[in-house]
Amino acid sequence: MRRLGRRAVRGSLIVNWLARSPGERSRLGVVTARTVGSAVARSRARRVLREVFRRHQHELAPLDVVLVARPSIAGLGRDEVERDFLAVARNHALIRSSS
Repeated sequence: MRRLGRRAVRGSLIVNWLARSPGERSRLGVVTARTVGSAVARSRARRVLREVFRRHQHELAPLDVVLVARPSIAGLGRDEVERDFLAVARNHALIRSSS
């Protein structure tokens, strides 16, 4: 995926994605390195990233998405992480057009 896909960095996360065939569902992978913090902090970061994706998965074009938590995610709320995710999605046209 890394060679064929695209990548964008924004605030608390890195978004890697690869387009899928129309009609397929989007899939998610989440990466949290030890640089994010303790096991509790990494688990919380994974939960937040999965929740942000879950809330917007139906708005996205069919994609394979890997969200990578950056150390700055520690201590941020879902709203801040969601803002970063949506900024990437809008800037790179990952959100489907309303038809």
